[in-house]
Amino acid sequence: MKRFLTFAMAMFVACSVSFAQDAKDLMKERAAISKMAKQQLSAKVDKATKKEAKRLAKEGYVVAPGSLPLAKQLQRSYEMEYQYDDQGFPKYIMANAMTIAQNYDAGKTAATSLAVTNLAGQIQTEVAALIENTVANEQLSPEEAASITETVMASKNLISQSIQRTITVVECYRILPNKNREVMIRIAYSGDMAKQAVRETVKKKLGNKADKLHNQLDKALGF
Repeated sequence: MKRFLTFAMAMFVACSVSFAQDAKDLMKERAAISKMAKQQLSAKVDKATKKEAKRLAKEGYVVAPGSLPLAKQLQRSYEMEYQYDDQGFPKYIMANAMTIAQNYDAGKTAATSLAVTNLAGQIQTEVAALIENTVANEQLSPEEAASITETVMASKNLISQSIQRTITVVECYRILPNKNREVMIRIAYSGDMAKQAVRETVKKKLGNKADKLHNQLDKALGF
């Protein structure tokens, strides 16, 4: 009984540390987004972004009541897309999706789900490029890189299932002649969380059979 209680207490502490770290990461992410949002609200929209917003408006796209104007949404999207960390990895990974449904809510749900699937594909591509870069820098052997990349590219569904807390950066729709709604969504996902999702997915996929590859993956991802 005493041994069981000791084990249970250890598990509780481990879970508490993990939860605290997740909460810390979440607050850090929210603070960064809040800071960016304040800057974007006061910033002027550039001509190219205004032109794109006008093009979409001309095609019939509008934003939902209470949402930011389309030009502001596009501006935020572009600014997030071109931010990179010290490794050259995107600070935010972006994905788009468009669906048609009988009503807006159904269209938004379907588009968001499809965007998450597309996001998993983008994460695979970015991580594969990062691993290739580690080979170029002689941090990984070609054989190790090939094994990790193969596992990552075969894990799209698992990566998709592990994605949480995406940020909707562009959301608009238009009413088609048949009265259906065509909904267009663009989502962003924290690059750090994307790396963590890949890390956990690969470790689940490989199990305990490839500790060396686990360590090499951690090194490539910057853990």
